[in-house]
Amino acid sequence: MKEKRKELLIIIPAYNEEQNIGKLFENLQAAGVREYADLLVINDASKDNTAKVCREYGVHLVTHVYNLGYGCGLQSGYMYGLKYGYRYIIQMDADGQHDVSNVSGIYAELVESEQRGKPIDLVLGSRFVKGAPGYPTTLLKSIAYTLFRFLIWLGTGQKIMDPTTGLQGLSRKAFCFYAGYNHFDDKYPDANMIMQMVLLGFRVKEIPALMHTRTVGVSMHSGIKPAIYMFRMMFSIIAVWIRIKLFRVDVEAVHVLLGNREETE
Repeated sequence: MKEKRKELLIIIPAYNEEQNIGKLFENLQAAGVREYADLLVINDASKDNTAKVCREYGVHLVTHVYNLGYGCGLQSGYMYGLKYGYRYIIQMDADGQHDVSNVSGIYAELVESEQRGKPIDLVLGSRFVKGAPGYPTTLLKSIAYTLFRFLIWLGTGQKIMDPTTGLQGLSRKAFCFYAGYNHFDDKYPDANMIMQMVLLGFRVKEIPALMHTRTVGVSMHSGIKPAIYMFRMMFSIIAVWIRIKLFRVDVEAVHVLLGNREETE
């Protein structure tokens, strides 16, 4: 018997998250999310019992044989969503930093915007817009947020207050594009991908989100990594602008994908 799938897929990249991911599943269950969404964990060759915990909770699981990185994990989720016909995807972290209460709001924004005839392609759960609770951060990260906000505004004219948020909802057109070759950063997909999507004509919107700091395990942005990340992302954002604005890469293809929006509105 063919499994009946829901229209919403939640994708959760995970690497060595056995101490956190079970609690995340329990919170999603308690919030009623599993009643309207399917869960997919992309296990990026974890060395611990992450896969075992996922099987115990009965979630869909894709396991990478080799550790490919956060971006590849997300892209595997987009490909899965495309293959199995999902209408929307919400991506969230496995470490519990993204509160499950955000899921319903992001999902509602995706659905309701489509019903209004102006679908939002990328809904960003933001820690720094009006209505979001306070979120502690370091000086280095604050500098990075300010720099990325400025670069995105300079390149697109759109203000994005939380350019590094990993809590995002995607329309089918958005994750269809992301699933394609060379359309997604396989290492650090963050502010650079937001710049790309805005420049290509995808609609991007921020909504307030509740997030927590990590309490167990090691972040991929620990130690000196934030400094390296900041410089890498700065140049990546600039490269995206050059690629699209000067060389017009993917512009025509996306124009067709989005249905010539400028001509119909």
